[in-house]
Amino acid sequence: MWKQDEVAGEEEGRERERERERERWVEDRRSPLKGGPTLPDEVAFVGKDVEFKGVITYSGTVRIDGALDGEIHTDGGLLVGPEAVLKAKVTAGTVVCHGNITGDIQATKQIVLCAPAVVQGSLTTPVLSMEEGVVFNGTLEMKPQAKAEGLREVGPYVGTTSNRPQIRLAA
Repeated sequence: MWKQDEVAGEEEGRERERERERERWVEDRRSPLKGGPTLPDEVAFVGKDVEFKGVITYSGTVRIDGALDGEIHTDGGLLVGPEAVLKAKVTAGTVVCHGNITGDIQATKQIVLCAPAVVQGSLTTPVLSMEEGVVFNGTLEMKPQAKAEGLREVGPYVGTTSNRPQIRLAA
């Protein structure tokens, strides 16, 4: 009888440790001190034993640790855990990936790929950050953010007689 109580206590301890690890992982992703994206609180969590097929549309931030086959559409954030496997077309504001994504990712703000991420597909974003140890096979298109008012004109190079086109630099 006492062994059953001991085993149940160990299981509760492991579950509490998993929950603390999840909280630390999310807090690390939100931390502005590490130079990464600051994400709002999660509005949903897809656990590692969950498999989902279909289209997810939401506002805010979702963390996925399970498997997803389909599409994700959000103006907010997407956190992909290290054990997650996504076969999806992703459209989001910010994507932070530690897991496996096969499909196209389009982000209006930024994409952050953290080891041990494996990404296969095309990326479209104004800002990309990739750690050493990430595997990326695909195409990358860097599109500027929609801040045209911050551009200034720079004339032809000084000291040259050639007719070079003007260059626009961000202010």
